[in-house]
Amino acid sequence: MAVQTLAENTNSSAVDLGPAAALSCRECGERFELGPIFACASCFGPLEVAYDLPSGSPEELKKRIAEGPNNIWRYAPLLPVPSDVADKPNINPGFTKLVKADNLARELGVTGGLYVKDDSGNPTHSFKDRVVAIAVEAARAFGFTTLSCSSTGNLAGAVGAAAARAGFRSCVFIPHDLEQGKVVMAAVYGGELVGIEGNYDDVNRFCSELIGDPLGEGWGFVNVNLRPYYGEGSKTLAYEICEQLGWELPDQLVIPIASGSQLTKIDKGLQELIKLGLVEDKPYKIFGAQAEGCSPVSTAFKAGHDVVRPQKPNTIAKSLAIGNPADGPYVLDIARRTGGAVEDVNDEQVVDAIKLLARTEGIFAETAGGVTVGVTKKLIDAGLLDPALTTVVLNTGDGLKTLDAVAPTTGLSATIRPSLDAFRDAGLAAAN
Repeated sequence: MAVQTLAENTNSSAVDLGPAAALSCRECGERFELGPIFACASCFGPLEVAYDLPSGSPEELKKRIAEGPNNIWRYAPLLPVPSDVADKPNINPGFTKLVKADNLARELGVTGGLYVKDDSGNPTHSFKDRVVAIAVEAARAFGFTTLSCSSTGNLAGAVGAAAARAGFRSCVFIPHDLEQGKVVMAAVYGGELVGIEGNYDDVNRFCSELIGDPLGEGWGFVNVNLRPYYGEGSKTLAYEICEQLGWELPDQLVIPIASGSQLTKIDKGLQELIKLGLVEDKPYKIFGAQAEGCSPVSTAFKAGHDVVRPQKPNTIAKSLAIGNPADGPYVLDIARRTGGAVEDVNDEQVVDAIKLLARTEGIFAETAGGVTVGVTKKLIDAGLLDPALTTVVLNTGDGLKTLDAVAPTTGLSATIRPSLDAFRDAGLAAAN
């Protein structure tokens, strides 16, 4: 795909993506006109959105945000979307609950305040609705007719739903052996759902080939040629957490790692809030969480490496099963810069953590949420996460999507005849 610099490209000046000013290379800093491109033409580094952020007083911006809708479009002045985005057909995700998890805090020995940012309340029950909503606006701006993606499950459902709502055709690609709940949820929206024999990295390679082929003409791949815009949706988690904490930065965040984009964009969002004066600048630590069966970033962090070596995934946490994470090196930089860490837990610990969160807070997390809660416990036990500080743990999806993970060890307490004597004999009656 041809890539044009600011001086060469004059057509994209008509593109209305709000405060988005250009695309900037994360490696060399070269800037490019807004367009469906994702790699720097000079060094092949990843591109991300650069902004002309709002001017004026922080209090005026806070008031403007507070007057906005109860979804991510309240932050439209900070996102690559047109100013009238709230009036367009979209799935309008965001402003999900920040749950003060006092019961879980007691179990883990946290005294400084523990919160769960529960993104299972989004339209398709995962945080992927945020990133797809932004990508849809970029797809409109660039005239695409088909929305697509490579996905470990949640993104496939989010693309299917957003495309149906916005009037796009959708065709998405997933590993052939995903959890059945995610397969059904992705397929129900009426788009094309294609299983690829292999793991996520195989799917992603196939999609990269399709983009360069005439077969992919008019296709917007939300996490490939629209990736710079798509990734910005994760910043809204940072915005919401700080607003819900009374416009304060949390001291510590525990974030799951798949590609690593979510973690890097949350950090970007926090830095933007500091720059705009919406929060007081203070140190914060970011911790990354992986499953042991797919832990390339955790392995690199513990070894002190800057390079993330790919792994073949083997874990029940399939939504995090990306063996060659694109943003892995940037995750390492952020964890080290903020004084955080990257840790992993095994599948048994993932299941135990899912049950712990459900039992203490009534939140049924998917396996990725089990990873973050399990890693939080492990970090506390190891003395890496300070229990006296304010900590936010992310749950990025609904446990109903990954029932197979907990089904073997979860079920009926008893089966009895319909009589009080049978209930009493089963030993289930509460003691007086």
